[in-house]
This record gives sequence, C-alpha cells and structure tokens, in this order.
Amino acid sequence: MSFCEQLRRKAQHIWNAQLTHPFVVALGKGTLPERKFKYYILQDARFLGDLARVFAAAAQKAPDAESGLRFAKLVEETIVVERGLHERYGSRWKMSSKQMTSVPMAPTNYAYTRHMLTVAQTGTAAEITVVALPCAWIYCVVGQHLLRKGPPRAGHPYRDWLMLYASPEFAEVGRWMRAKVDLWVKSAGREEKRRMEEAFLISSRYEWMFWEMAWNEEKWPI
Repeated sequence: MSFCEQLRRKAQHIWNAQLTHPFVVALGKGTLPERKFKYYILQDARFLGDLARVFAAAAQKAPDAESGLRFAKLVEETIVVERGLHERYGSRWKMSSKQMTSVPMAPTNYAYTRHMLTVAQTGTAAEITVVALPCAWIYCVVGQHLLRKGPPRAGHPYRDWLMLYASPEFAEVGRWMRAKVDLWVKSAGREEKRRMEEAFLISSRYEWMFWEMAWNEEKWPI
C-alpha cells in the first residue's frame, strides 16, 4: 500500500462524511438554495487565491525542474480555470472579479488557508504537496460520486461545477500530486512523515468543515 493510500485509509471516515453532507447531497441533486451556493463560490474564490500561493511555494521548493514547472502550471490553472468557473457564476450575480475576491473570509476559510500557508512557508515540497492534496483529491471523489449515475441534466443549476470536478483533467491533477508524494516520501525522515500525515488529516477535516461553513453560511460571531 502506497503512502497516499495509507493516508486516505486513515482519513476515510472524514471523506465518507463529506459524501453524505447535506450541502454536497443538495449540490448533486440541484436542490441546493442558490443563496448557499453563492456563499460557497465567493468563499472558494478567496480560497483559490491562497491555494495558488501554496502551489507557488511548492514550485519554488520542488527538488527537480519538471516538478517546479508543473506546480507553476498549477498556479496558472488554479487562477485561470477554476476562477473562470467562479467568474461565470459571478456574472450571473452581476459581480465583478474584484468584488468576488474582496468578500471577507469566513472563520473556517481563514483557518484552513492559514494552515496551508504555514506549511507552504515552513515545509518541504512533499509537505506542501500533501497539505494541498485533499483539496484536489476530495473534489475529484465528490464530483465522480455525484455523477456516478451519469452527467447532470441540461438544466441542472450547478452543471458546470459538477462537470469540472468530475472531469478526467481534474482527476489527473490529483494523480500527479499523489505520485509526487509517494516518490518524495521515500527520502523523508520519520518526523517529516509524521508532519505530512498530520497536514493531510487536518486538511481533510477542513474540507468537511468548508461544506459545513457554506451550509450554515458561517459568519464571524463578533
């Protein structure tokens, strides 16, 4: 069993909970209130800005040129492809890109991104990759799970979101990241492996919390 497979096994109960979360279930059915989806998209737009910074740090610390170039490409893809999806929804809500990215971060979003940025600043390339891996891997699992019976109907309100995250292109991102983690962990010491496992599990928990945040339309209490 690979290191990534071991990580997923340890986080499986967290991942299973995501597939039955009311936000995810309603998203797949198309019954999610648009108000909640809008909240989620606006928070995710803020999240992606910091995710791009995490990938940029991975590009800088990558131990080989090929990996550095691929992480640099992920920075571009995160900004262009996923933000493009957000901007299409933003145009529906008559919001500019600047307006979307100026929405204040909710507490969970802020905590999750600070977790990743801390690892990006202090960790190795392997640690940076593994802290961002749940984001790529879980969204692929969720997208494929929601479309397991076939593509969404033409009038599904969240069809574009479902098609992006269930796509083979998006799945390839997670596969590449897992391959790098499984390669780099071979030369990692015991303490680095422990940090990698901890970072992965915390990110997995924050992924569940992100759905919960959006479902409850979380706000700062004071």
